[in-house]
Amino acid sequence: MLNATVVVVLAVGVFMAFFYFTLWPMIKRNYSMNADCSRAICEKCGGNFCETVTCHLRDDPKQEFECVWKG
Repeated sequence: MLNATVVVVLAVGVFMAFFYFTLWPMIKRNYSMNADCSRAICEKCGGNFCETVTCHLRDDPKQEFECVWKG
């Protein structure tokens, strides 16, 4: 039978692996996208309601990406 220390160490290892391989990439991608959108130059919304607009960075105008329309 495993003692409590081994069980705790294994549980912590499983939680750390889950965070590192599942949650951290989502957090990093979301942060990067928000940072890029805050620095981006975006098109004007042409209609009454827009969810996203096409944007680009000043450094690289050929690289386009979508950002949430903030009005």
